[in-house]
Amino acid sequence: MAKGEWKRSGTDDLQLTGRSDCERSHFLQCLFLICVSFVFFRGIVASILVFLCFGVTQAKDGPFTRPHPAYWRFWLCVSVVYELFLIFILFQTVHDGRQFMKYIDPKLGVPLPERGYGGNCLIYDPGHPTDPFHNIWDKMDGFVPAHFLGWYIKTLVIRDWWMCMIISVMFEFLEYSLEHQLPNFSECWWDHWIMDVLVCNGLGIYCGMKTLGWLSMKPYQWQGLWNIPTYKGKIKRIAFQFTPYNWVKFEWRPASNLRRWLAVLGIIFTFLLAELNTFYLKFVLWMPPEHYLVLLRLVFFVNVGGVAMREIYDFMDDPKFHKKLGQQAWIVSTITVTEFLIVVKYDPNTIMLPIPFFITQCWILGIVLILIWTLWRFFIRDITLRYKETRRRRQEGSSERDRVPGHADSSNLATSGRSRLNGSMDAVRHRKP
Repeated sequence: MAKGEWKRSGTDDLQLTGRSDCERSHFLQCLFLICVSFVFFRGIVASILVFLCFGVTQAKDGPFTRPHPAYWRFWLCVSVVYELFLIFILFQTVHDGRQFMKYIDPKLGVPLPERGYGGNCLIYDPGHPTDPFHNIWDKMDGFVPAHFLGWYIKTLVIRDWWMCMIISVMFEFLEYSLEHQLPNFSECWWDHWIMDVLVCNGLGIYCGMKTLGWLSMKPYQWQGLWNIPTYKGKIKRIAFQFTPYNWVKFEWRPASNLRRWLAVLGIIFTFLLAELNTFYLKFVLWMPPEHYLVLLRLVFFVNVGGVAMREIYDFMDDPKFHKKLGQQAWIVSTITVTEFLIVVKYDPNTIMLPIPFFITQCWILGIVLILIWTLWRFFIRDITLRYKETRRRRQEGSSERDRVPGHADSSNLATSGRSRLNGSMDAVRHRKP
C-alpha cells in the first residue's frame, strides 16, 4: 500500500493494520514461549536420562540380585529423581504446583468434580425389587482386584502375617477417623470390614503367605544357564531368574527388645502414612483416582518398598554386620515425609479440620495403652526380672557359703578322729614290754 493511499484510507485501515501487527506480535511471543518450554522440557528429560544411565552403571548394589542388580539400581535412581520432583513441587505456590501438572498431562490442573460416597448401605435393598443387591454390585469395580493385588504384594514385602493384618485393620480405623476430611473415606460398614479386610485384603494376605511358604521351601539351584543341557531346563531357569536368588525369612520379634519394638512401630507408622499420602495427594494435586500417575506411583513403591524393607530387616537383625541403614530405606522414608509436607502445604484447611471428639478419645486411649504396655514390657518387667535374678544369685551364693563351713567342720572332725586314733595306738605301743 502506497503512502498516499494509506493516508486516504482513514482510521479504519489504520486500526486493521495495527490489529494485525498486534496479533502478529502475540503470535510470535506464544511461539517463542512454546519453543522455550519445549527446549526446557527436553533438557530436563535429557538430564534425567543421563543421571539414570550413570546411576544404573555406578550406584551401589542393594540386597537384591534378581533379575539383575542393574534393575534395582535403576529404581534407586528413579527414587532419587522422584524425591527431587517432590521437592520442586513442595517449593512452588499452590496454584503453580497444580498447574505444573499440566506439563505431564494437559488434562490435569482442573478441580475434581464432587462425587458421592457412602450413601445407601443396605446389603439387601427392598426398594429395588429388580436388583436388591445393587449396592454390592456397585462396589465391584476395578478397585477390588487392585486391593487384592496390592495386599498380595505387601505381604511379599513385609513377610509377616501379623504385621499385615495390623496394618490392614489400622488403615480401616484411619478411614473411619478421617472421613470428615476426605469424602472417599466414607464407606459402608460392610465395605470396610467385609469387602476390604476379609475379602480383598484377607485373601491377598493369605495368597501372599502361601507364596512365601513356597519360596521358603523351593529348592534353589545356582546352576548357570549354559550348563543346563535341555531347552526345558533353560526355559525354567530363565523363569526362575525372576525369583529370589536366596530366601530370607523375616522374623521381626517385636517383643524381644525395645529396639525391635520401636522399629516395628516405625514401620507400621510409615506404611500407614504412605497409604494416606496416596489419597491425599490425589486430592490436593487434583488427580482423578483412575489416572495413570496414581498407578505409576504404586508400581514405584512396589519396587522400592521391597528393597527398603529388606534393608531395614538386615539392619535390625544383624547391626554388627550392617552398621547403617540402607540407602533405599532412607530415600523411601524421605519420600514419604516429603509427600506429607506437600499435602500439608497445599491444603492445610483440610488437614486441620478437627477430628470428632469421640474418635480423638479412642486414639488417645490406644496410644496410652501402647505406652503402658511398652513401659511394662521393657522397663517394669525387665526391672522385676533383673531383681528376681539378682535375688536368686544372692541366695545361691549364700547357700554355697553355708555349704563350705559344714564341709570344713566334717573334715576337722575326721582329722581329730584320726589324731585320737593315732594317739591311742601310740599308747598301746608304749604299754607293750
